[in-house]
Amino acid sequence: MIQSIARYVGAKVLTALLVVASAVVVIWYWRLAPEARAQMWEVVRGGMIWVGFVFVLPWALFFVPPRVVRAESNVVSALMLLGYLALDIGFALYLTAGSMGNAWQTGLMLLGFLCAATYNFVVCEYLADRSDNAA
Repeated sequence: MIQSIARYVGAKVLTALLVVASAVVVIWYWRLAPEARAQMWEVVRGGMIWVGFVFVLPWALFFVPPRVVRAESNVVSALMLLGYLALDIGFALYLTAGSMGNAWQTGLMLLGFLCAATYNFVVCEYLADRSDNAA
C-alpha cells in the first residue's frame, strides 16, 4: 500500500517538475534573439547531419570488414577503424569549418568522436561476424 502511494506521489512530482522545466525552456527560447535562435538551429542541423553520416558510414562500407577479417591481422583491423574515425572527424571539422569552439563544445565533440569510434567498432564487428556465419 505504501509503495503504491509512493509511486503515485512520485509520478505527480515528476510530472510537475517536467512541466515546470518545459515551461522554462519555452520561455528561454522565446526570449532569445533571432540571431541566437538561428545559430542554435544551425548547430542542431549540423549535428544531425554528422550523426547521420556516422550512422551510415560503416553500413555503406559493408564490404570492408569481411575483407579485413580475411586478412587475419589486428593491425589491419585497427587501421580500418582509425580510417572510419578519421572520416568522422574530418566531416565534423568540415561542418564546423575547422573550428572546435569553446571548451564545452570541444568536450562535446570529443565525446561524439568517442561514441562514433565505439559505434564503428560495434557495427564492423557485427558485419564481420555476419560474413563469417554466411561463409
